[in-house]
Amino acid sequence: QVQLVESGGGLVQAGGSLRLSCAASGRTFRTYTMGWFRQASGKEREFVAGISWTSGYTYYTDSVRGRFTISRDNAKNTVYLQMNGLKPEDTAVYYCAARAGAVVDVTPSRYNYWGQGTQVTVSS
Repeated sequence: QVQLVESGGGLVQAGGSLRLSCAASGRTFRTYTMGWFRQASGKEREFVAGISWTSGYTYYTDSVRGRFTISRDNAKNTVYLQMNGLKPEDTAVYYCAARAGAVVDVTPSRYNYWGQGTQVTVSS
């Protein structure tokens, strides 16, 4: 079992930065691939970024590549999403998720565990 708790969301002006954290419980955290997803009001949940359990591979959706950075600290059982150059279209509830194995997947249904989400609002 893995339990995930996100933090770090908030209100920021366009061009600003936020760092989201996802604290995970469970001794097998380091064997899970982690992903960040977001869901804007009235839209489907979409993949944002993922990192393999080895931290050797990261993948980003096109709209955030170059602005967002995903990282993980296995010693702290925590995954991060550094978001720079935020835009109003980044406004959403952000979720972290975990799936067993080493492959980053962009499909939400392939993740076994989810956090409760944290709101990110970017004003123009």
